[in-house]
Amino acid sequence: MASAVAVPKRVSGAYALMDSLHRHGVSHIFGYPGGAILPIYDELHLAEERGDLRHILVRHEQGGSHAADAYARATGKVGVCFGTSGPGATNLVTGIATAQMDSVPMVVITGQVPRPMIGTDAFQETDIFGITLPIVKHSWLVRDPEDLASVIAQAFFIAASGRPGPVLVDIPKDVGQQMFDYVPVEPGSIIPRGFQHPPEHERADILAALELIEQSQRPLLYVGGGAISAGAHDSITAIAKRHRIPVTTTLMGKGAFDEKDPLALGMLGMHGTAYANFAVTECDLLIAVGARFDDRVTGKLDTFAPRAKVIHFEIDPAEVGKNRKPEVAVLGDVKLSLAQLLEESLQRSVEPATNSWLARIDSWKSRYPLATPQPEGAIYPQEVLMAVRDLAPNATITTDVGQHQMWAAQYLRCGPRQWISSAGLGTMGFGMPAAMGAQVALPDEQVVCIAGDASILMNIQELGTLAQYRLPVKLVIVNNHWQGMVRQWQESFYEERYSASDMLPGMPDFIALARSFGVDGVLINERENLQSELQRAFDAPGPMLIDVHVRRGENCYPMVPPGKSNAQMVGLPSHPELALSERRTCSNCQHDNPSEHLFCSNCGSRL
Repeated sequence: MASAVAVPKRVSGAYALMDSLHRHGVSHIFGYPGGAILPIYDELHLAEERGDLRHILVRHEQGGSHAADAYARATGKVGVCFGTSGPGATNLVTGIATAQMDSVPMVVITGQVPRPMIGTDAFQETDIFGITLPIVKHSWLVRDPEDLASVIAQAFFIAASGRPGPVLVDIPKDVGQQMFDYVPVEPGSIIPRGFQHPPEHERADILAALELIEQSQRPLLYVGGGAISAGAHDSITAIAKRHRIPVTTTLMGKGAFDEKDPLALGMLGMHGTAYANFAVTECDLLIAVGARFDDRVTGKLDTFAPRAKVIHFEIDPAEVGKNRKPEVAVLGDVKLSLAQLLEESLQRSVEPATNSWLARIDSWKSRYPLATPQPEGAIYPQEVLMAVRDLAPNATITTDVGQHQMWAAQYLRCGPRQWISSAGLGTMGFGMPAAMGAQVALPDEQVVCIAGDASILMNIQELGTLAQYRLPVKLVIVNNHWQGMVRQWQESFYEERYSASDMLPGMPDFIALARSFGVDGVLINERENLQSELQRAFDAPGPMLIDVHVRRGENCYPMVPPGKSNAQMVGLPSHPELALSERRTCSNCQHDNPSEHLFCSNCGSRL
């Protein structure tokens, strides 16, 4: 928290805003100026001169919102971005929705036309308060500068409390200009009217959860983004090891458990590992931690963990029972709830009965590993991710959205807050501005963005921001000249009608484009150069764009087709050497299935 500073009695609304942000510990703001927010930017200039904070000029407001989002994900602090009225504000909407879907704390401040002009269709007027109502935790239109300090204090409190999320503060131009007698408000000193504190867990629920864990023979920890937000990774690790429970994570939960640990199963769901999806189908107890049973995780909902009782650790009561009713719900801060569970467990003798369960999972790992393509022909996308994993093992990773995102989730191993990806909204163009935000937050850390050739074009202008601030982000483009995930679905489900998904016509020379912004780059299209050129790029002191041309037709597997259970994955390696005794014949269609399948991979019938 910033220390108090001397404040003149009579100040402008813009000064009150900047002073309030400084008091809340804001060190960086991502934004883009414009007419209605100019009084605030004028005061921002003075605040920067005082050394109170630093403004990062993005090239598009959407880039600013994604950068603020990633700043928050990387640090756990509240991210802040600015935009002006009208198109400046509406350009922030996608970033606000991204943060809302992934529960990221963010304060968004927009300029607005002067108060007398609101509702007159004035130049660059939009009702951003109304536009964003469904995608924020709360919002304010500040009509009196005397309210600014209180509103900012409430905004930070709400954004970071309970289940985090974005809030919006809309400030008319004349509110920023008006002089008034300013009374500062310190962080945390005002509780918003009607605010409900997050629930506190009940010991009875903790004990009921512990009883189910002790009785289980096939338990599985299913860990989501709420565990990252809560900082619960230490307790998750201790519980998993003490009770010998395997752990699978969602796309948002990646990094909550050491992915090199033998108990780790990687990601589950549509493009999850085969062994994670088999485990969730066969488990007798599913321990959900800060997860929301998203459709990309569950597949066909009524076949998700069909034999399992469910324990749900969750801070948001709205998520409990929304998609799957738990036998035990533990409401409250996930970190505190798991710490209490661990404390109760440590007071008992524990004799886990999971040896045969873990042995079975190990057999799935051996039988169905992630694909390691034979090195022949064009570079495989998977090879690029494995090279990044080897050469940048401790990097903070951001991604765009598409096939490359799923390969990155499958092959890269990240620690807590080292994985930053748009999961819920699936926002193309997220990766590069997110990498900017993470690099600003972590100036001494390595930040690598995994991008697709289609996704990166959606915010390619942020190369200018990388160049201006010499942010040493490394951009790795997995370039197959397609909208890769769209093409894969068109191949699989639309009879290979590749409608509007080919990006080769009009594809830029990414290296020349990067250099035109002042960012160096390297093209890699030969396997023998992959490791050496990546290493050279990673060693470079400034930002680098690495354009890796990969084979065009590669699909991302395993894959759970829409409407299927997680056990009905396609793209698994075949094993003709398996004896018939190790297979199960479907009574409906007579198809032979591996013994671990509960559902026929051909017709979907229960085996």
